[in-house]
Amino acid sequence: MIDDREIWVCAVQLLDQHGDAAGLRAAQHADELLEQGKLEGHLTWLRIMHRIEQLDPTVAPGNLH
Repeated sequence: MIDDREIWVCAVQLLDQHGDAAGLRAAQHADELLEQGKLEGHLTWLRIMHRIEQLDPTVAPGNLH
């Protein structure tokens, strides 16, 4: 399992790379892995998505307009 520090690093990198779309990108990765039956990867991307929301709540997938 990926430790919490790595989750934060991934969240920051996604925000740097994708800006306002970072939360959506994390959600897409989580969904893709769930469809493939890769539960651990799915849960990891949900953790990353949650950290992105903590860093910048305006980029949460549900807040996109």
